Amino acid sequence: MTKPIIWIHGDCLSPNNPALQEYPDAPAIWVWDEALIEEWQLSLKRITFIYECLLELPVEIRRGNVAQEIVSFAKENNADLVVTADSPSPRFDNICDEIERSIKVEVFEVEPFFEYDGYIDLKRFSRYWKVAEKYLFE
Repeated sequence: MTKPIIWIHGDCLSPNNPALQEYPDAPAIWVWDEALIEEWQLSLKRITFIYECLLELPVEIRRGNVAQEIVSFAKENNADLVVTADSPSPRFDNICDEIERSIKVEVFEVEPFFEYDGYIDLKRFSRYWKVAEKYLFE
């Protein structure tokens, strides 16, 4: 029998996250990725928004190396699987690869908000929204 944990990340902070839907009783984790916060220069306003989203989810919040914290959380919960929602971030693939050195990872597809195959700058919501609104409100 599979015993999963759920990895919640910034590309699917919704209670409708498919991993949460599939395994509603599994323990969940969020890890503040300090390297990403520094690299992207996330504002306090953005960090507060993310934190407020997390308060609505059944998630343990940690900080540090994302893959290491997820693997530790899995061991603490005697889990044999990490489940998460897909992400377009190249960093996501690297983190999954690192986790899979220790434990199996299952990635759930997320229904896209809109269909688009071009480049979108994901560092700021306003840049994303400039592209998205053209497709959503035509």
